[in-house]
Amino acid sequence: MYNSLLSPWTSSSAVLALLHYSYAVHALDEAFDPLVYVDPLIGTANYGNVFPGATLPYGIAKAVADTNSDSRQGGFTLDGSPISGFSVLHDSGTGGSPSLGNFPLFPYAECPGNDIDGCSFPKKERVRYGSFDNSSVISRPGYFSITLNNGIEAEMTATHSAALFRFTFPGSSNDNGSYPLILQDLTDLSDSRQDNGTVSVDAEIGRISGSAVFKPSFGLGTYSAYFCTDFTGSSIHDSGIFVNSRATTEAQDLKIKAGINGYPLPGGAFVRFETADTPILARVGVSFISVAKACSNAETEIPEFDFDSVSTAASNAWKDKLSPITVSTGGGIDESLVTSFYSGMYRTMVNPQNYTGENPLWNHGEPYFDSFYCLWDSFRSQLPFLTILDPASVSQMIRSLIDTYRVEGWLPDCHMSFCNGYTQGGSNADVVLADAFIKGLNDKIDWATGYDALVKDAEVEPFAWDLHGRGGLDSWKELGYIPVQDLDYKGFGTMTRSISRTLWYVDMRQTCKMNPETVADYIAEEYSYNDYCVAQVANGLNKSSDASKYLASSGNWKNLYNPTTPSLLFTGEDTGFVGFFQPKYLNQTWADQNPLFCSNIDTEPHTFGCSLQNTALETFESSIWEYGFFVPHDQADLMSLYGGPAEFVRRLNYLHDQNITGIGNEPSFLTVYQYHYAGRPALSALRSHFYIPRYFNTEPGGLPGNDDSGAMGSFLAFSMMGLFPNPGQNVYLITPPYFESVSIKHPITGKTASITNVNFDPSYEAIYIQSATLDGEPYTKNWLDHSFFTEGKELVLTLGRNESSWGQGVKDLPPSLSDYTGFNGTYSAKPRSLKSRYLRDSAFNFNVNGQM
Repeated sequence: MYNSLLSPWTSSSAVLALLHYSYAVHALDEAFDPLVYVDPLIGTANYGNVFPGATLPYGIAKAVADTNSDSRQGGFTLDGSPISGFSVLHDSGTGGSPSLGNFPLFPYAECPGNDIDGCSFPKKERVRYGSFDNSSVISRPGYFSITLNNGIEAEMTATHSAALFRFTFPGSSNDNGSYPLILQDLTDLSDSRQDNGTVSVDAEIGRISGSAVFKPSFGLGTYSAYFCTDFTGSSIHDSGIFVNSRATTEAQDLKIKAGINGYPLPGGAFVRFETADTPILARVGVSFISVAKACSNAETEIPEFDFDSVSTAASNAWKDKLSPITVSTGGGIDESLVTSFYSGMYRTMVNPQNYTGENPLWNHGEPYFDSFYCLWDSFRSQLPFLTILDPASVSQMIRSLIDTYRVEGWLPDCHMSFCNGYTQGGSNADVVLADAFIKGLNDKIDWATGYDALVKDAEVEPFAWDLHGRGGLDSWKELGYIPVQDLDYKGFGTMTRSISRTLWYVDMRQTCKMNPETVADYIAEEYSYNDYCVAQVANGLNKSSDASKYLASSGNWKNLYNPTTPSLLFTGEDTGFVGFFQPKYLNQTWADQNPLFCSNIDTEPHTFGCSLQNTALETFESSIWEYGFFVPHDQADLMSLYGGPAEFVRRLNYLHDQNITGIGNEPSFLTVYQYHYAGRPALSALRSHFYIPRYFNTEPGGLPGNDDSGAMGSFLAFSMMGLFPNPGQNVYLITPPYFESVSIKHPITGKTASITNVNFDPSYEAIYIQSATLDGEPYTKNWLDHSFFTEGKELVLTLGRNESSWGQGVKDLPPSLSDYTGFNGTYSAKPRSLKSRYLRDSAFNFNVNGQM
């Protein structure tokens, strides 16, 4: 290993530093605990919508306190909202309406006057007793606790399909003839329960069990959930059921209808205990199959009610998953950056969830994963990150997606609670499968069937293309683009949605405005990249004619480029840029959309008109300005359209400098690193430090947008690790890690890859690569492929304070479908000081040349 470092490109002092690092890493492998640096509370404010409670990697059971916040999509928030209950099923980081939160528990130390009706049963009423101080909250992987202002402490931990709660009451309460009470009701976070909710209490042992039917948060259909709750720690005093605000011990069973006026009628069961002198433990098993399966899950996974043992096992499961990646915490680095890094990693494995064995619809012996919110978000960085950190689980996810295709006929774009979610753009499972395929994932994956699914996306229009597949395929094939007001009678998507569905989204989804409608020019670009990804797989399967066909159609994005379209700011000032993508009609005449509509600086009413509503404009969740860079497979041709690499850089700088893009939304991710394609990797590094840690920090509000099931977390982790993917391609763009060193042990090959920064500067002024070696040999390319991880290669970066010529030559640029033009040898960038640490000042901006 050490001989490989001895090259003419490495100074003797650097060699000594590397030798010291090598010995230190060996010691760290034994002692380093990544959990020390995980804070699940990051993203619990400012609409980060994360789930911060107790769970296992990809676990079904997710126990946490639920607040009544407007931002309760992940259950718990730190925004001053009180607790409404403690539930076991959750998703993490989603937008839209709150997800899951089924069958919450709620404890009372006593009911006033020993009258059970003195306790408040409905969710809207009991929040009066759910206030808490933020300082009482403790959250770490596999454990969550909170103390209410009334003195009740609630701790929780989890196994895969069950949770264990420990409620500690403030002293004995039966001295005056009162008894602590724990209720469990048949509600969920979004109050979506349908008819026929049921609950039963076994009066002998106090077991509460039941089920209900609910709606998914971002899709069509319903799902059934089941629970089984057992208590220990005190003998049972009595038990019963409640309806609305009244309870009785005379009945032990309840079947309840949905309710009236669109809000479910409160109902559930309760158990009272003889004493509160010792903690009361509640074990909650969950299932999507049956009550019996929920009870079995609980009894099998938590047989002994041993809270500490369950919590320790959960912690160890997380440590095993996070340990493959080790970073240096020395060199004067601010440890909050280490916390940001590992917390981002952690969030990539909260969703999706491994529902294998819990699918009530089919069981082919294949893995089944759910809670894909949505592949449009996760294909960009989350799933590529897991391909490095946990490839075995990604293989299972791919098998699950392919098996879903076998049953439902289509690869999903969004899937939750066994229901189809809404398609946000193209068929982005195509990108997910292609990314896994080209990176060599092959563990029991049926790639022949997977390829059939990809071809079906490209060739067959589904009847309901708002839920899967692609719409407008006739026009796509005949015209090479998706027209505005397309004549499409073979399938139906969001353009034909009813008024009631539109009104529901407008009213219920104020934070995301996810109401379906036409997204013509954006879909055209996504279809282009989807076809490119199909071609990648076709090529790997030796289907040469298919590969040629889909490579050809992957160039259709150019058909929506109008070279004469100008762009004016909303003040009327000319941006100075001409040539943008524009909508086009069936007759091939141009429509018009202001390139800045729906951008981060749009102040007009249509700011939210680029989501899924039926009055939407022609881009999804962003502007034409930003989507003007979404040609991931052919950056060379895009640069030619924009006038060459210098003009490309000038336009990309303007996108960021003028705050047109918003880093809180996934389309912005790749734009941070696209300078690599213009031979300016130093500007990618500089731009990364512009956004981190300004928009990503360790505060509860430390995310710039909702986490989207780990999308934000993976963007952060990749950025700080120094290798950012172009998803669907075997490409990782190189920037210096935020740490002196990073090592990545591949979980399958067992080989360890490493990145070392020579001249590491914790003030982040020296973030520009001057030279590099790969396995001891000079390396000038500004990108790596996936073999870096699987073969355990060693990348050494020598850093400086000025931009250098490293990575600027044509031969050093990342792959592109078209040949690079406008380059003569290397990009003629003069060395310059870019003073990166000043990017932490929010008042700072680049000028259009990327200089200070």
